[in-house]
Amino acid sequence: MRYGEAQFVRAAIHSGRKIDRSDRIDGGTPSSQMIIRDKIRIIFTLLSAFFAFLCSYPAKADDQFKVLVVAISSKYHYEFIPIARDSLTHMARQHSFGLVWADKPDVFDGDLRQYAAVMFLNTPAEQLSPAERGNFEAYMRAGGNAIVVHRAAIIPADAWPWYEKLVGRRVGTHPMLQTGVVTVADRNFPATYGIADRWVWSDEFYPTTNPYNIAVKPVLNVDETSYDPTKIWPGQTARGMGKDHPVAWYHPYEKGRVFVTTLGHNGDDYSDPQYLAHLLGGIYWAATGRGQLR
Repeated sequence: MRYGEAQFVRAAIHSGRKIDRSDRIDGGTPSSQMIIRDKIRIIFTLLSAFFAFLCSYPAKADDQFKVLVVAISSKYHYEFIPIARDSLTHMARQHSFGLVWADKPDVFDGDLRQYAAVMFLNTPAEQLSPAERGNFEAYMRAGGNAIVVHRAAIIPADAWPWYEKLVGRRVGTHPMLQTGVVTVADRNFPATYGIADRWVWSDEFYPTTNPYNIAVKPVLNVDETSYDPTKIWPGQTARGMGKDHPVAWYHPYEKGRVFVTTLGHNGDDYSDPQYLAHLLGGIYWAATGRGQLR
């Protein structure tokens, strides 16, 4: 486009005047005017389409809720961490909830009210300081919710009675890992929706006692006829629990909800689709209180 043509087009756009076929610009021909007009129309069309796209492009949905996952390594539980972190991060993205990962107990020094639930993932709860314990207790009394996974259900007897009551059971002897059959005790609870009625699974099937007489609602049991419940580490003795051997349960505590699963010893468990479906159901229920068939 020549200089005179450019001036003419700018003036026409500024004044709102349409460019006509009869217009002449600095000796130009009608065909050159049509080319100019077509270029302007194409540019305006592209700009309009671009801004329409920006206006119609969906914004990122807000997280439905936010969960704090506390995964503090211990002597026998550390290999699971990178696998679990990757799987739970993917789960949070897929299901649109926020996830904050912590590997030190000082996270309990902060404001816990922002979390719909706090997950103790194979975390030794006895590592929390008195002030951190008090902050978590206050969170639960204000309506917070908790998820307890495998090793996190174990705490030395009488080290923190309030936490033992939150778990709802005391883990006794420490069994060896074996393959057994896990059975569904409550098909109406979300943590059972993604698994079979009889599920072949390998884990440490913790035997438990109930020193504080806490009423819990079993979600999963383990069939003790499918493995040897007396097979434990040296220096211990065990007889099994019989037909009622829960390995996952839920109950209300303080003003919140608590979901406990004692499954999840192996690191590779945290990439297993059925186990992750079990965890997701527990997270969903603990954080929202929803999903149960009544």
